Amino acid sequence: MPFFIYKAIDDNGEIVKGQIEGNDLDLVYNNISSAGLHILNIQKSSSLSSLYLKKAQSWGIKGKDIIEFAKNLSVMLRSGLPLITSISDIAESIENKKFRSKLLDIKSSIELGSSFSVALSQQQDIFPEIFVNLIAVGEETGRLDESLSDIATHLQRMEDLRSAIIRALMYPVFALVGTTGALLFWLIYVLPKISGLFTSMDIELPPLTQALITASDFSQKNWYVFIVFPVVFYMVYTLLARHHRTKYYVDAIKLRLPVIKLVLHNKLLALFAEQLRILVAAGVTIDRAFDIMIEVVNNDVFKRALIDTKDNIMLGSKISDALKKHVQLFPNIVVRMISIGETTGNLNEQLDNLSTYFLDKLDDISEKMGKLIEPIIIVVIGGIFVVIILGLLSPIYDLISGITG
Repeated sequence: MPFFIYKAIDDNGEIVKGQIEGNDLDLVYNNISSAGLHILNIQKSSSLSSLYLKKAQSWGIKGKDIIEFAKNLSVMLRSGLPLITSISDIAESIENKKFRSKLLDIKSSIELGSSFSVALSQQQDIFPEIFVNLIAVGEETGRLDESLSDIATHLQRMEDLRSAIIRALMYPVFALVGTTGALLFWLIYVLPKISGLFTSMDIELPPLTQALITASDFSQKNWYVFIVFPVVFYMVYTLLARHHRTKYYVDAIKLRLPVIKLVLHNKLLALFAEQLRILVAAGVTIDRAFDIMIEVVNNDVFKRALIDTKDNIMLGSKISDALKKHVQLFPNIVVRMISIGETTGNLNEQLDNLSTYFLDKLDDISEKMGKLIEPIIIVVIGGIFVVIILGLLSPIYDLISGITG
C-alpha cells in the first residue's frame, strides 16, 4: 500500500506532521480526521518513497517485541479486557516509539470497523503472514487468546532457530576471515621484504619461491581485488538466487556443501515441523497449511518438494506417504513420526516432538561447529604456512649448500 504524507493541527492548536499507509486518499483522510486532527495538507508519496518509508518504519522493531506483544495481549484477553483497550494499554507501556505507532495504527483500523486480522495484514512488514492467518482462525473459532499464546510460542521457537543458526555460522565465518587476513598480511607485508633479500643475492630461486614472489607482487599491486571480489561474488550470488531459473540450482548446491548442508537442512526441517504444528493446532486445513509453508520456505528445492507433497495429498495420499517420495529431504524419522501421528490422531503432538528434536539438533550443531570445523581450518592454515616456509627456506638451503660445497 502507498504512503500519504500529511500536515495537520491537533486540538491544542499544534502542527503535527506524519505519514500514514492506506489504500486510497479518502480512507486515509477519514482515518486522520477520526484521530482528532484537522488536516492542512496531504499528498501521496512516490513508490520509491513509499518503499523507503515502509522499511524505515519497521527498522528497530525486533522479533522479541512481537513475541512480547503476543504474550501480553493473550494474557489481557484471557482476563476479560476488550481487544481495543488491551492494545491501547500495551501501546502506552511500550518504549519503542515505532512499534507503539504501529499498534496505534492497528487500534485505529479496528475502531473504524476492521477485524483484528485485517488490521494486522496492513502491517505485514513487521507481522509475518502466519501471525495474521492464526489471528484470523482465532477470530473465527472464538479462541483469540489461545491463538495469541500459540503464536508467541511459535515465534519464540523461530527466534531460537535464528539464534542457533547464527551461533553455528559464527565460528566458520570468523575462521575464514582470520585465515584470509593472515595470508594477505604475509603476501603484502612480509614476503616482499624477504624476496628483496633473495633478489639482492642474485641466486637462482626454486619454482615454489618464484610462485610466492609472483603472488606477493600481484597482492601488492592489486590489493583492491581482495575487496572488490567478495562484493562482486555476493552481487552475482544475489542475482542468481533471485532469478527463478537459477535459484533452484543455487539452493541445490547449498544443500550439498558439507557444512552448509548440516545447518541448512536441519533448519528447513525444523521450520517445516514447527510451521505445520502451529497451523494444524490452529485448525487450518492441510492444503492451506502447505500453501503458507510454501510461501515461507526460502529454498526452491524444499519448496518444490512441498508443492509435490501437497498435490499428492490433494489426490488422496496421507502426509507421510506423500513425504516418503522425497526421502532425500525428509528423513525416515520425519515420515515415521508423522505416520504415527496420522494413525493415532495426535499429529500435533508428533510435529511438536519433531520441531523440538530438530531445534535441539541445531543447538547441538552450533555448540559442536567449532570442533567440526577446527580440523579443516588447521589443515588449511597448516598447508598455507608449509608452502610459505618451504618457499622461504629452499633458497636459503641452496645458498648454504653452495657455500659449504
